[in-house]
Amino acid sequence: MLSAMNVEQDRLHLATIHIHPVKSLGGFSVAEARLTDRGLEHDRRWMLVDAQGRFLSQRELPQLACLHTAPLVDGFRVTDRRDGRTIELPWALQQGVVQRTQVWSDPVDAIAAPHEVNAWFRQRLGQPCQLVYMPDAALRPTDTQYADALTALSDGFPYLIISQASLDDLNARLDTPIPMDRFRPNLVIAGGESYQEDKWRTIRIGTCTFQLVKPCSRCVITTTDQRTGARGKEPLRTLATYRKHGHDVNFGMNAVVVAGDVVRVGDLVHP
Repeated sequence: MLSAMNVEQDRLHLATIHIHPVKSLGGFSVAEARLTDRGLEHDRRWMLVDAQGRFLSQRELPQLACLHTAPLVDGFRVTDRRDGRTIELPWALQQGVVQRTQVWSDPVDAIAAPHEVNAWFRQRLGQPCQLVYMPDAALRPTDTQYADALTALSDGFPYLIISQASLDDLNARLDTPIPMDRFRPNLVIAGGESYQEDKWRTIRIGTCTFQLVKPCSRCVITTTDQRTGARGKEPLRTLATYRKHGHDVNFGMNAVVVAGDVVRVGDLVHP
């Protein structure tokens, strides 16, 4: 007979919460997070752009994986894992030069960071770049084919949900297991079956309700070690053997929030 502890562990619950303040940089885990209409509070409100204002990501700059963030009281710290150099940033910019930037085909009016901040990132990356912040006044809609909602500077949707069982199944197929950070989720669900999120349309996490609107198509970022920036062929090569749908290789589900204010690690999940 299963013990009461084992039964509790098998129940669907929120295992981890992840926030990435800067698009394509390393994030951090928290015990609880406030929900906003465009994602977890502080998630992907900053990004690096090139001279034309187009977003930069690990797709073309795998070394971005070496830049990790950690929360402070009034902001966050970015640390370059290669040499330990750091810079501290506020959660938000209230004023500054507003410039037009671009995330895929979406224009976003963003506030440019000060010169000394941009100089730090240029030195880290060895190329021209600028850090920008997305203020509340900038409204970026999701693809209305899937949801009538807003998002911040994520690729397309405000929340990304993955089951730990899905990663466990993938790792059983790999010679070398990979950590969850390769997929950069916001909410990781423990318990249940692998790829159960594929079938979910609406779930409740604690007192909050989410709609799962679209499978997440994966790219070369998943093959990038999120500590060293080294790039290989896995897990995309293996995922393509059983998770390919048309031209897309899917893993995890994009979601929008319907109701609720705060999610906490340990919250029960009800599909």
